[in-house]
Amino acid sequence: MAQRVALITGGGKRIGAATVSLLLDNDWFVFIHVRSSISEAQAILQTYEQKNGSKAQAEIIQADLNSDEDLATLIGVVLNHEKVKLNGGLHALIHNASIYSSEDYASVSLESLRLNTRLHIEVPFLLTQGLLTPLKSGQGCVIGMIDTSLGRAWKGLSHYTASKAGLRQLMMNLAGDLAPEIRVNCVAPGAIIAADWESEHFASVLEKVPLGRAGEPTDVAQAILFLLNSTYLSGQTINVDGGWSVSP
Repeated sequence: MAQRVALITGGGKRIGAATVSLLLDNDWFVFIHVRSSISEAQAILQTYEQKNGSKAQAEIIQADLNSDEDLATLIGVVLNHEKVKLNGGLHALIHNASIYSSEDYASVSLESLRLNTRLHIEVPFLLTQGLLTPLKSGQGCVIGMIDTSLGRAWKGLSHYTASKAGLRQLMMNLAGDLAPEIRVNCVAPGAIIAADWESEHFASVLEKVPLGRAGEPTDVAQAILFLLNSTYLSGQTINVDGGWSVSP
């Protein structure tokens, strides 16, 4: 029986790490992309191997996604990898790599805006495009990691929320463009992990979350796995936010 094969960007930490661990536990082969989190990615594999007594079915690929050359190399590694060839293609592509920082609108630089657009729109566009052949062969599923900012005004995050909205629309378009061979969906995490600079804002969000608590990275990973296993779902967004998106 063929083994399912996934590529996740930004797979060394937080939600990415939780997703890698869950996929490994469900017998996937995982390409773990990282920029600098090599030791963290290695720790994921070591934890799996200590728990299961067997070698983790994964490969860590280091690439700076802001580099056209590194992005092309990443695509080439996946295209030519024996796991992809032996198992009938690529079965999942998870666009998880992201940056998240607060900046006053008046002080956002062109460099910062372009980096957000690069990571959240350009890279998912080009990476999906570059891997179309194995995704089609594997009847794969593409998942864009967006957030719950759509339709809300978030102070200090215009550069971030605009690019995440662009990723959401890209995924919705691709759900139509790539059907029926490839399914495309989104996952929108809510209050999962607070950045160092947003503890006050994070606490105010939790006050409005119907479930009354923050989520865990594993909650998001479970939603990703659900979409990967649900072969009749495409063009959908799952909000993993404890009900915040429907709160008053």
